Amino acid sequence: MLKKLLLVASIIYTLTLLTVCLINLNNAPKIEISHGDKIFHFLTYCVLTVLWVYTFVLNFNWPKKKSILVAGIGAVLFGMLIEVLQGSLTSTRTFDYYDALANSLGALTMSLLLIKKRIVS
Repeated sequence: MLKKLLLVASIIYTLTLLTVCLINLNNAPKIEISHGDKIFHFLTYCVLTVLWVYTFVLNFNWPKKKSILVAGIGAVLFGMLIEVLQGSLTSTRTFDYYDALANSLGALTMSLLLIKKRIVS
């Protein structure tokens, strides 16, 4: 049951992230923290990576290292794809190199933490 719930949570999180990144957020409340937007991007991709690592390990019985590699690279590519789509598909969003960097750093940092701290068994 937990394995199925984790898979569903990973898919819903990914689709929600895609949707939120492509809709107009001009009326959304502004974050009044210095670099708050970049911190949010970083943390969002940390969560995306860890969700998919656990999904791959628990649902597909992939080895830990393969799961981390695929989830980390997948999250980096997903973040870059979203930035490109923001620049090409929307009129209210733009491609931002710093967002792509924050996304990538979040995914890579979580991947390194999972490898070094042996969080995944």
